[in-house]
Amino acid sequence: MGTAPENERERPRLYLISPPVIDLDAFEADFREALKGGDVGCFQLRLKDSPAEEVIAATKRLFPIAEEAGVAFLLNDDVDLAKELGVDGVHVGQDDMPYKRARELLGPEAIIGVTCKNSKHLAMVAGDDGADYVAFGAFFPSSTKANTVKAEPELLAWWSETTLIPSVAIGGITVENAGVLLESGADFLAVAGGIWDYKDGPKEAVAAFNRVIDKVVAN
Repeated sequence: MGTAPENERERPRLYLISPPVIDLDAFEADFREALKGGDVGCFQLRLKDSPAEEVIAATKRLFPIAEEAGVAFLLNDDVDLAKELGVDGVHVGQDDMPYKRARELLGPEAIIGVTCKNSKHLAMVAGDDGADYVAFGAFFPSSTKANTVKAEPELLAWWSETTLIPSVAIGGITVENAGVLLESGADFLAVAGGIWDYKDGPKEAVAAFNRVIDKVVAN
């Protein structure tokens, strides 16, 4: 997902996360619409409690759409399945396969991000190990990450001053509350409900988030 040039921050980007349960036909339509709304850097298929065959079916439908749009496609947690399906990478939590083992399996080109919750220590370990990004959160109440810890925006500021490894902010992010995270140094905004449940639809949600990003960058 790249690192920022020294002393120059790259424009923050959107990181879309699927709902935990999807109707594939309906979600494919929503996904296509979202990608028409503006810049999206990454998409994570996060069907945590779904059987492997559903994840496989969704990947085979959605991965080509992401590829065509130039959007990185990651699976949540399942490193073996990510390798089997040839997607761009994987996001691993602290209770999933360790980063180093995931890297051994997926190779040097794969994108591997690591959940670090609100922990500076976990982030430093992930960064030292070679993670492509660290994910902090939840910053706000979230229906998709209900059982998690609270993170404060100051954590993003500390990280952006410490390293060039990108940070991903996650947890209850909406068009209305994203500004403080961007101003604090978030490189990516990981958004689920804020996209798929947006009042005017996913295409307009992506457009609205990009307007917020552009406003913060301009300032």
